[in-house]
Amino acid sequence: MAKGQNAKNIAEKVELLIRDTVERMGYILWDVEYVKVGADMYLRITIDSEEGINIEDCEKMHRAIDPLLDEADPIEGAYHLEISSPGIERELTRPEHFEACAGERVEVRLYAPVDGSKVYTGILRGLGEDGNILLECGAASSEADTDNLKMFPRASVTKIKTRFEF
Repeated sequence: MAKGQNAKNIAEKVELLIRDTVERMGYILWDVEYVKVGADMYLRITIDSEEGINIEDCEKMHRAIDPLLDEADPIEGAYHLEISSPGIERELTRPEHFEACAGERVEVRLYAPVDGSKVYTGILRGLGEDGNILLECGAASSEADTDNLKMFPRASVTKIKTRFEF
């Protein structure tokens, strides 16, 4: 990366640049990442829709945003552009992810054990007003069971992702 550029700033610039196009095309912009893999840099754009995402959607999005990126040139140096779906087991990183996935089964991984465990699985009940992750552990029910409700400060969570039971 060139001096003065950092991955987070690049991702934010790209997100602002492409958001309108993504939404106008009927997709949800799930995430934008600028990461190093081996010796190469990757700009990863993750899109979603109510109907799901297929390879044609990714190709269509690639063709739509590639000219925007070329014209604005927000990244110094070479990089690979990847367009993908978040997948069935998706990582939750933004407040809108928690809102969209409330009521779904998730796995919460913690930096340090709480009550003897670093991994909890349950039904995501959303984010509290203080930003804490609310997780209903134990049997799933249609309404939150406050006896089984656990709160995890966002800073204590290393990763949270949806869990699909096969």
